[in-house]
Amino acid sequence: MSADYILPPLDTSEDIGAITTADGMMTLATSPNLARIPAGDFLMGASDVGVDERPVHRVFVSEFFIGRFEVTQDEYARFVRATGYPAPSIRGLPLVTLGGRDSIFRELAAPYVWENASPPAGQGAHPVVLIRYDDALAYCRWLSDSIARLVRLPTEAEWEKAARGGLEGQRYPWGHDIEPSHGNYLTDPSAKKQRGTRATGTFPPNAYGLYDISGNVWEWVSDWYGPDYYEMSEARDPQGPPNGTMRIVRGGSWVNDNLDMLRCAYRHKVPPDTYAHSIGFRIVCVP
Repeated sequence: MSADYILPPLDTSEDIGAITTADGMMTLATSPNLARIPAGDFLMGASDVGVDERPVHRVFVSEFFIGRFEVTQDEYARFVRATGYPAPSIRGLPLVTLGGRDSIFRELAAPYVWENASPPAGQGAHPVVLIRYDDALAYCRWLSDSIARLVRLPTEAEWEKAARGGLEGQRYPWGHDIEPSHGNYLTDPSAKKQRGTRATGTFPPNAYGLYDISGNVWEWVSDWYGPDYYEMSEARDPQGPPNGTMRIVRGGSWVNDNLDMLRCAYRHKVPPDTYAHSIGFRIVCVP
C-alpha cells in the first residue's frame, strides 16, 4: 500500500520558505508531495544480468519519505528565481559526448534549454533535465533551508527499495514484463528525435505511489559508483563507497530502447560532470 505524505503548510507569516529575489519577486518553495517508505529489508541487486548488480543481498533501510514525482521544471524554476542559480542550459559538454556524440547531444538537448530563467513553454509539469549532480545537491540545500527540513538525494539502496514497491525478485516496479503503458521509454529507436519527456504522473504509479520511477528521466542518487560495492556493502542503510570517479543514475529514460536499463536493479555509471536531456532527479526528505 502506498502512503502519501504532504509536509504541513509553510508558515509564511514567519517567512519560512518565502524568499525575496533581487528584483523584489517573492518566491515560495512549495511543500513536496512525498510517499512514506516503511522501514524494512529487501533483496537488492540481480543475479542474472550485470556483474555490478551481484551478489543479490538483503539490505535493511530505515523509514524515509521520497518524492512521488520527479522534480519538475516549475519546481526547479522557483529555486532558480529565488537564488539566481544558473538555469538549465547547454554548457561545457560532458565526457559522455566524446566519440562524435556532441552534435546529437546538442540537438536532443536544445528543446530543454531555458530562456530568461524560465522553463521551455508547455513543459512546466515535465521533469527538469540538463541537471548535473551538483545542481541537484544545490536544489536540495535550498529546499532544506526553505522548508526547515533536511532534503537530499536518495541513496542507491533507498532508491531501489522505493522503486521495487514492496515486490521481491521482479525486474520492473510492476513485475517481470514491460509495455509502453507502464512508462515513458523508447519503443522505436528511429523515432528518438520525435520523442521527449512527458508530464510527471502521466503513467500509473508503483505500489508505493511513485510515478515515473522507471522511464521518463534518469534520476541521480547520492552514492559514488563501486563495481564491487555489493560484495562489501553494509547490511543496514548503506551509503555507497566513501569516494570514487563515477556517479550513478537510476531508472532509465525516454531515450532508452534497451529495456534492461529500466530494471529496478540496473546501475548506470556516469562521470560526475554528466548532464543530459534525459537526466533529472527526485528528492528524499528525512523524517
